[in-house]
Amino acid sequence: MNRRAAGHTDWCGKDHRCGLGEHRSEEIVVDVAGRSRAVLVRVRTAAGREHAEVRVRVALAPSEVAARRQLVGLLGDLRHAVTRAAITARPRPRRAG
Repeated sequence: MNRRAAGHTDWCGKDHRCGLGEHRSEEIVVDVAGRSRAVLVRVRTAAGREHAEVRVRVALAPSEVAARRQLVGLLGDLRHAVTRAAITARPRPRRAG
């Protein structure tokens, strides 16, 4: 089967990752041994919309108070990262010249 005819992109994993009309890249992994891990996958839906899928795992402190503090910081950082990415993707209005 011709992969181009199937609509695979250059970044697509072109194997079992693609299914149900989606195209998915290979995983990009950032690993800090024993402390944290992030996995990013680029996805194109059957409707043609592209997005990033991100999973994050962070080791939490043994103390409940410290773990909650970590989670609050993590959520704040994620909110900032997602907002920044969304703003960057927004089309800019044309300037009248």
